[in-house]
Amino acid sequence: MGKDLYEQFPAARELYDRADELLGFPLSRLCFEGPEEELQRTENTQPAIAVTSLALLRVATDLQPALLERPAFVAGHSLGEYPALVAAGALAFDDAVRLLRTRGELMAAAGRERPGAMAAVIGLDESECEDVCRESGAEICTINAPGQIVVGGPRESVVRALDYARARGAKKVIPLNVSGAFHSSLMRPAAEGMVNPVATAAIAEPRAPVVANCTASAISEVTAIRNELVDQVHRPVQWARTVEFLGERGVGTFVEFGPGRVLSGIIKRMLRRVACITVNGADTVRVEL
Repeated sequence: MGKDLYEQFPAARELYDRADELLGFPLSRLCFEGPEEELQRTENTQPAIAVTSLALLRVATDLQPALLERPAFVAGHSLGEYPALVAAGALAFDDAVRLLRTRGELMAAAGRERPGAMAAVIGLDESECEDVCRESGAEICTINAPGQIVVGGPRESVVRALDYARARGAKKVIPLNVSGAFHSSLMRPAAEGMVNPVATAAIAEPRAPVVANCTASAISEVTAIRNELVDQVHRPVQWARTVEFLGERGVGTFVEFGPGRVLSGIIKRMLRRVACITVNGADTVRVEL
């Protein structure tokens, strides 16, 4: 992840090297060489994805300075809210990397202390998933798209939820390989642990509104951003509503920065007439709007 960027663009190399320095270990080597099981630990995954996303952003905007000169909105999914805030000028790169490492450590610890599981439920709507959760004791953790919802909670509750979802006609249920029930009440200790780091980080008013994970509403006031960064650890990610919000406000072009294209796929399915540009590697950084 990101090795092509590091080798081809000095601006990307600078960010990876800076992240290594900030964290006190070679995150870059972990991104490029693994081992995969170490990279998949959430305390490593979160800063790794953010640094790669921001390296893509940095290179793309160096090549085309006007690319994000006046974005209408910025948004990010879960940990992606941090790179979105950097893109909007509300959060510095250094602070984003440090905060995400802390967030990952706290979420990993919460997962050990309050073990949980997560699973994707495909083919049921939100109200049906709410019923499943009420019956099973699980919780909705992420609403990615209509008919694509992630539930989580104590392992036994998630097992029950999958049985109930199948009985209600879910097309597919997919257990996820995660170390805890992220964005659920089991993550409340991690959210509490984020209060002080977020409160003491330097956050500025963004140059474009940020569409918050928890509410799918645009925020730009610093206190609201701080509250959002704490709340989103233990509350559901409202990504489907975020996409709807942006579509209702006439956004016609979406640019996704990161090592993948999942969000672009969701946006294109939900808003068929918009343009989605995916910047996910060295061969995609020369963006034409």
